[in-house]
Parts: sequence; C-alpha cells; structure tokens
Amino acid sequence: MSTNSAAQAQAAAQKTARRLPPELSIFLVLVGIALVYEILGWIFVGQSFLMNTQRLTIIILQVSVIGIIAVGVTQVIITGGIDLSSGSVVGMTAMFSASLAQASTWPRALYPSLTDMPVIVPVALGIGVGLLAGFVNGQLIARTKIPPFIATLGMMVSARGISKWYTKGQPVSGLSDQFSFIGTGIWPVVIFLVVAVIFHIALRYTRYGKFTYAIGANVQAARVSGINVESHLVKVYAIAGALAGLAGVVTAARAQTAQAGMGVMYELDAIAATVIGGTSLAGGVGRITGTVIGTVILGVMTSGFTFLRVDAFYQEIVKGVIIVAAVVVDVYRQKKRKT
Repeated sequence: MSTNSAAQAQAAAQKTARRLPPELSIFLVLVGIALVYEILGWIFVGQSFLMNTQRLTIIILQVSVIGIIAVGVTQVIITGGIDLSSGSVVGMTAMFSASLAQASTWPRALYPSLTDMPVIVPVALGIGVGLLAGFVNGQLIARTKIPPFIATLGMMVSARGISKWYTKGQPVSGLSDQFSFIGTGIWPVVIFLVVAVIFHIALRYTRYGKFTYAIGANVQAARVSGINVESHLVKVYAIAGALAGLAGVVTAARAQTAQAGMGVMYELDAIAATVIGGTSLAGGVGRITGTVIGTVILGVMTSGFTFLRVDAFYQEIVKGVIIVAAVVVDVYRQKKRKT
C-alpha cells in the first residue's frame, strides 16, 4: 500500500508541476534578483532599489528596444536557428529611416527635397529594410543550406558596413518632431508590449506558431507532415529582420539622431534575454512571455549594477557568466526531458 501511495503522490506532484506555467520559475528568478539588489542597496548605498519609481521606469524604457528584437530572435531560436545580425540591422535601419525623417529646418539634410516627410514613410522604410535583411538571411539558410550562424554573421558584418557607407560615417540629425515622438515617454514600452502580445498569440494559436515549433522540434518530421520548411524559415527570419528594423526606428527616435554604431551588441543581449526566458537553443521550446521576463531580468541586472556602482567591465563579465549558466540549465533541462 505504501508503495502505491508513494507512486500516486509522485504522479500527483508531476501533474501539478505540469499545470504550473513554465514562466513562473523565471519570474521567481526576477523577483529574487530584485530583492538581492534591494538588500545590497541598503547595505552599500543606503538607498532602496525597488522604491525608486524613476529607476524602474528607466529600466523598462531601456529594455524596450532589446525586447522588440528578442521577440523576433525567440522565433528564430524556436526553429533551431540563430540570428547574429539583429544589432547591425538596428544600426542600418536607424540610418535609413532617419534620413527620411529630417526636418526642413535642418541645414545639412541628407535629402533636402525629401524633408518633412509623413512619419509613416521613414517608419515603413526602416521596417522594410529590416524585412529585406531578414529575407536575405532566410533565403541563404533555407535555399543554400548554410548554417544560420554563418549566414547571419555575414549579414551582421554587411549591415554594419552599409550603415557606415550610407552617409560616409556621418550621423543623421535634425529629425522631425513627429518622428522623434515615437521614442518619447512610454511609447517604446507600448510598442514592445504590442509586438509581444501579437507574436504571443501568433505562436500559441495560429498555424504559423505550430509550424515554427514543429520545425524546431524535428525538422524531418515537419517536412514529412507536409510543412514547407524552407518557405516557413524565410518567413521567420524575415519577421525577425522586420522587428529589428522596428527597433532601429525606435532607437533613432529615442536618440533623435542616427549613427552607424547604434545597436552594437544588441544581438547578444536579445539572445541572452531569449535564453534566460526559457527558450531552448536546441529548438522547439520557448514562449514570448518568458522572453519578456528575461528581457526585464537583463534590465534589472544592468540597472542594479549601475545602482551599486559596479564598473562596466565587471557587468559584461557577469552578463557572460549568466548567459553560459542559462545555456547549461537549458542543456540539463533537455536531458531531463528526454529521460
């Protein structure tokens, strides 16, 4: 009897664990990190970390651009791929969109005859250029069968070069008030949350999401079941590129200028947020909600280091350690799931 009771108790515990959302553990990590910073703040700084609403607002604003990119990167990683080009695409699209967002009052406009354009024009251009970059990534990966790492690495270098060539390395300034409004106040956060909700629904409740998970779980089985794997991969990478383009538009609007060096290392932050949020680098597993929490975790960590006056190079070391730790946990989780 005791053996049966123990087996029943174990089965009940496993059933309860399956009911719990996978993001709960990630959210608890976020709470734990915030509490650690709160305690250390009182010990070393003599201030509260969590009770400063201005600091919390800045955290959310800072991670909004990374979050937009991470939503696209999440979908790429779910398919079993990777995207190293998103940071460079941010810089490239920021330059292109800003060039058509200059005001006529700016004396050194890049295109004097195309100033004071309706705001939809530079926004559409930025997203369109990002979409094109993602489309090229997808075509290279799907049609030539080269590894996603190599294809997106090539785009990373090329996009950065294009952003420098476009204005010969000169920044683009004098942006119109309508365009700059996109990056003011809470609008970057609103854009991030709208994007997250749209693709959360798309991944969970649409054929697009089912195909994305199926390809990441087993590409051969997906192909046998009738999914056009190559076509779908092109869609996923094109969407990731479009979201990077949108992030570039928001970045230029927030800074009210565009420079070729914008977006450096953003791709690694987006990948880190995605992996911390529970998306498996092996493919087939991941949720947008987890990515949102992972993005906030990165923001809290960065703000916490600054709050405790930790040098920037130490911050990069710790961030690298956390990325590796998240991957190790993912590998362990995959082995446990298989057994």
